[in-house]
Amino acid sequence: MRRRELLIAGAALLAARPAFAEDSSLRIAAREAFIYTLPMVEIAKVRARLLGGGLKPAQFTRQRALATPEARGVTTPNNDTLYGQAFIDLSKGPARLTVPVLGRRYGSLALMDMVSDNFAVLGTRTTGQAGGSFLLVGPGDRAPADAIRSPTPWVWAISRVLVDGPDDLDAAAAVQAGFAIAAAEAGTPAPGAERKGPWADYLKAANGLLLENPPPATDRAVLERMAPLGLGAVGFDPGRFTAADAGEIAAGFDEALGLIRSRPADVRAEGGWVYSAADVGNFFQDYLSRARIALGGLAALPAAEAVYLRARNPEGGATFDGEGLWRLSFANDATPPVDAFWSLTMYEATPEGQFFLTANPINRYAIGDRTRGLARNADGSLDIWISRTDPGASRSSNWLPAPAKGPFSLTLRAYLPRAEMITHAYVPPPVVKV
Repeated sequence: MRRRELLIAGAALLAARPAFAEDSSLRIAAREAFIYTLPMVEIAKVRARLLGGGLKPAQFTRQRALATPEARGVTTPNNDTLYGQAFIDLSKGPARLTVPVLGRRYGSLALMDMVSDNFAVLGTRTTGQAGGSFLLVGPGDRAPADAIRSPTPWVWAISRVLVDGPDDLDAAAAVQAGFAIAAAEAGTPAPGAERKGPWADYLKAANGLLLENPPPATDRAVLERMAPLGLGAVGFDPGRFTAADAGEIAAGFDEALGLIRSRPADVRAEGGWVYSAADVGNFFQDYLSRARIALGGLAALPAAEAVYLRARNPEGGATFDGEGLWRLSFANDATPPVDAFWSLTMYEATPEGQFFLTANPINRYAIGDRTRGLARNADGSLDIWISRTDPGASRSSNWLPAPAKGPFSLTLRAYLPRAEMITHAYVPPPVVKV
């Protein structure tokens, strides 16, 4: 659906909007709209923070150190790679992307549209270690056959460069500095909104983002369900709704947030782990899964690039209470099968359902195949010890500190997972209480 079609449809629907009963389609429309637009709103907030902080469009941030507990911009950050972020506006013409020579390390440049689908990932898995130059074009541009086409005019580009321990940080940063973008001057970006703020502010922001990044024809069915809200109108005015309408919209938003935070019925759980949905990173019309990841793991990569597993507690829940001593034991030669790297990251869980690195006395936020000094047992097996305080003795070298208080969550990342990891033929052992 092109921008003009969206504008005409939205304006007509708003002008002809009927009065809604207490139990009306307006609540359904609000629920659908919140779920559908949440990724756009969350990405727009990231964009506003970066561009408002002095970064220019088509310019990369340059992370000089791995993420720490102070990194609260994006939920569930990793502590394995240096990130670079850029926002690109293709509405005035194409962009030229440069991927540096990666050498022997893992690196990638994920290109996401404004609803968080990874329409291309450049780097180790796809374009190789030699780097290169790539043409990126917008949804309506004419372009050569080898150009990369974005579904939306705005693109969120995220580079990831593996750091192989503290001594490798400078070398990794030098590789990261090689990612570059050349693009036309950008327009003024549409603002985001707070998902827990007033519904009127949220809808105004969502409307602006829909105009800026018109939905595809394959989203027409959900747009029709959202139609009672009148989204898509240039002069969209939430003030035209009555007090009764406002109550319906607010109720729809509450229902949407409840659905997003609920555990999906079709989630794949194996042993002591919950696997991400198969379509993570490329959601297409799975709007609810897309919204869930926007809230709990924004900017997740597709499974071919990375598999994310979240540990289950003994009752099957997603967080641990943190008390006592916990252990994850890998048998000899039974660590996650990957072609890049694997890690287990500790997060403190917030009441809003988000996850961030947690402060600890040894500044260790993840443990994995690149962690220096891990001690293996006599039979070659590997024990990872998890607790709020140092487990002591021979266990200290393999300690992953938990938060000093509150619940925590554990995420296992497998980059460039092998087939048995993607198909769940390989299942990690559970995290058990000792």
